Amino acid sequence: MTVDDLGILDSIYTNDFYGFPPHYYEYKFPYKGSPEVAEKVIGKLSAAGIEIEKVKRGLDHGVWARFIIVSLLNNEDTDEHYRMGQTLESLRDEDILIVGAGMAVRNLRDFRAIRDTGKTMPYTFSFDEALKGASSAEPEERRAKMLALMERSDARKAHPSLEHILPIHVAAGASGLDVSEQLRTFPELRLSWAQYRFGKFDAA
Repeated sequence: MTVDDLGILDSIYTNDFYGFPPHYYEYKFPYKGSPEVAEKVIGKLSAAGIEIEKVKRGLDHGVWARFIIVSLLNNEDTDEHYRMGQTLESLRDEDILIVGAGMAVRNLRDFRAIRDTGKTMPYTFSFDEALKGASSAEPEERRAKMLALMERSDARKAHPSLEHILPIHVAAGASGLDVSEQLRTFPELRLSWAQYRFGKFDAA
């Protein structure tokens, strides 16, 4: 897997970033990363036996804030990603925020096929609700429920590939004894834009 070892950048990484108005590509976002935080992340993952490659890819599309970008593992093993989150959990004790960026439901093939109909498919609602139940489970039950999530009959309809659901497995694994709160959800056609927070912090 990869971890961005960033210095100072002035642009947005544009892979898979097509069809937007011109100003999205013209805007420059001066970005200063944190090699120190990157090294802490690398240290935790390496200690767990995960092979890390440092890269200088820059920010992914849609990211307009300063993050250390960590890739997913090169597999679709949900429990392995959960354990990856557990490996990173102690970084939260150093006031390092762990963010999993994906979508609660994402089926672009179906989305393109029926977007003009305005119809939201049943699996969008059912999987969105199932994710809420699994991620919001008590800490001692959460891992098993997150693992069972992708065994559901609607799972591969909601996520034909898993790159947008695996990040919440990492976040859930990193949450320790904190419980999850769904901040919002918006099922739409073959997508869901649900957002979750594990634990709370005091605003400065």
